[in-house]
Amino acid sequence: GFVCEALPAGPAGARVSNLWATHRGGRPGPTLVLAGHTDVVPPGPLERWASDPFVPSHRDGRLYGRGAADMKAALAAMVVAAEEFVAAAVVAGGHAGTVALLLTSDEEGPALHGTQHVVACLRERGEHIDACIVGEPTSVRVLGDMVKNGRRGTLSGRLTVRGVQGHIAYPQLALNPLHVLAPALAELVATRWDDGNVHFPPTGWQVSQIHAGTGAGNVIPGELVLDFNFRFSTESTTGALKSRVHEILQRHGVDHDIAWTLGGEPFLTPAGSLGSALVAAIVAECGSSPALSTTGGTSDGRFIAQICPQVMEFGVVGDSIHKVDEWVDVAAIEPLKNVYRRTLDAFLS
Repeated sequence: GFVCEALPAGPAGARVSNLWATHRGGRPGPTLVLAGHTDVVPPGPLERWASDPFVPSHRDGRLYGRGAADMKAALAAMVVAAEEFVAAAVVAGGHAGTVALLLTSDEEGPALHGTQHVVACLRERGEHIDACIVGEPTSVRVLGDMVKNGRRGTLSGRLTVRGVQGHIAYPQLALNPLHVLAPALAELVATRWDDGNVHFPPTGWQVSQIHAGTGAGNVIPGELVLDFNFRFSTESTTGALKSRVHEILQRHGVDHDIAWTLGGEPFLTPAGSLGSALVAAIVAECGSSPALSTTGGTSDGRFIAQICPQVMEFGVVGDSIHKVDEWVDVAAIEPLKNVYRRTLDAFLS
């Protein structure tokens, strides 16, 4: 009974598959979306896996395979929860509002043609979303011990420092960009960008790569390229962070350019109807109340939050994600489905 709409996007030869499926209950009410991604990261060296990473293997109470935890188990649980909810609602005469499934396949890569594309389509059509659960593997030790109610923003930069190449024995005839950058780099590392707040830790700045040199040991390099990243809280803005970086570099006399990439703004879901329904479902199914957290990396929630006021993430234990022999506890999958089902019952009753 779902209306299923394919929303593919991307260039020829690299098309991304996206599915938007909705079931309207016949009575007025909110729209609740269950969302997740089907794409996975590469497996790494195949010889290090105990079994084929792309053939599910069930042993010792675990299901092994690339994407088992991140996040195919949650997608399966979401689909079955939605099916069960709708089937029961049809028998009872219908449900309120709309239940929707958003399945995309461009989260682990550039994230341009998956959820971001679907969000643009929904915004253009004026479709309203009230709440969304993303099935990211948020649990830490046992199912239900943590829910993400927001995420930090991510802002990356590629810094190019210009110097003058020359012979290493004649430094007076050259300008070493490594030496020029060093004092500014020390200040950037030591800077406290903000103090965070009750929901977010302080903003952090990290270097991921640095490249300089010609490969010869007797040549002063003429250029340096450094990649860095901010994971920032709602206490900072992208404009303010950019300005502070440029100010530090200029004050130290660094001749530079920066190419900036905004991966996503921070978002936070305050206490409300979704949080109440999801937490109550976790307590009922798992027996304990989850911690609310905004830690970790980014997710497609950052795009959904642009058109949806309540976005939360909940899924299985994420200890093995992106690792060799990724796994999910089989015993957790049915309770996970039940948490999603209970949330649907409460939100769309």
